[in-house]
Amino acid sequence: MKIAEEIIAGRRLGREDDLEFLLTTPLDVLTEAADHIRRALCGNHMDLCVIINGRQGGCSENCRFCSQSAHNHSGLKAGKFLAPEEITADGEKYNRKGADRYSIVTAGRGISRPDLKKVLSAYSALHERCPDMILCASHGIISDEDLAALKMSGVTMYHENIETSRRYFPEVCTTHTFDEKLDMIARAKKAGLSICCGGIIGMGENWEDRIDMGLTIAEIGADSVPINALMPIPGTPFGDLPVLSEDEILRSIALFRFLNPTAGIRVAAGRILMREGGRRAFLSGANAALTGEMLTTAGNDMDQDLAMFHSMGFELRA
Repeated sequence: MKIAEEIIAGRRLGREDDLEFLLTTPLDVLTEAADHIRRALCGNHMDLCVIINGRQGGCSENCRFCSQSAHNHSGLKAGKFLAPEEITADGEKYNRKGADRYSIVTAGRGISRPDLKKVLSAYSALHERCPDMILCASHGIISDEDLAALKMSGVTMYHENIETSRRYFPEVCTTHTFDEKLDMIARAKKAGLSICCGGIIGMGENWEDRIDMGLTIAEIGADSVPINALMPIPGTPFGDLPVLSEDEILRSIALFRFLNPTAGIRVAAGRILMREGGRRAFLSGANAALTGEMLTTAGNDMDQDLAMFHSMGFELRA
């Protein structure tokens, strides 16, 4: 495709462009072009991220997709915060396996002082023992002081998904706003952290919402863009939504590659909806994956992922 060559040469798509081609181009043509952009601008390294649920459940926010929200009725009970030693041991295990990134995720609008102390202890230990592994923090809307403390502990990336488009966001969550998320991301960047920012597809949004989300992420300048396909969870308001087809997921991944040509397009939740561990997604512009256990849905075994990516010719850290 001509436009793919233009992007490789330096063109960047924006809100002023006619983006209808992302929806009308035959899927095989679009995904092949997206993967061409990936190879030309990102190389052949497959970036693997592992997350751990530092503390689950009891979240004050009412995100309609999430089993951890106290507003929903998924049956998930609030748990205690994991011991820093347990988190550190888990991170070391995945570092040995070849994970590029490791992230502690906590449920809630922000993070309490006692829990922050525990994550700082875990991050510091991991930074010392696994200096070649990127540490990413995911703790909601926090203060500038907390961001500085995370950076001092060895964290270099902050994760904050915008979830969807600005237009559709109120259909997803009302206990915090789209602008609060953008402010959090801006402050994390100001603190010197790189940004992991993506969202969820399949929550009832339309294609224009997905394009808008991709454009907003490009405007943010996210380094890592996790794309989650909704896995409807019983007891949540989105629990009865139909799951996306593999073709719809693949077109979405290609779309995000066209709009974010140099970012890590990370296939996250929902890979189980695709055949062969989501193999086609990594021929459609994706060059990163969430591997191992997920927060609230089934994940992909890292050993199986390593074998698949090796067989596909990707370069891996291990």
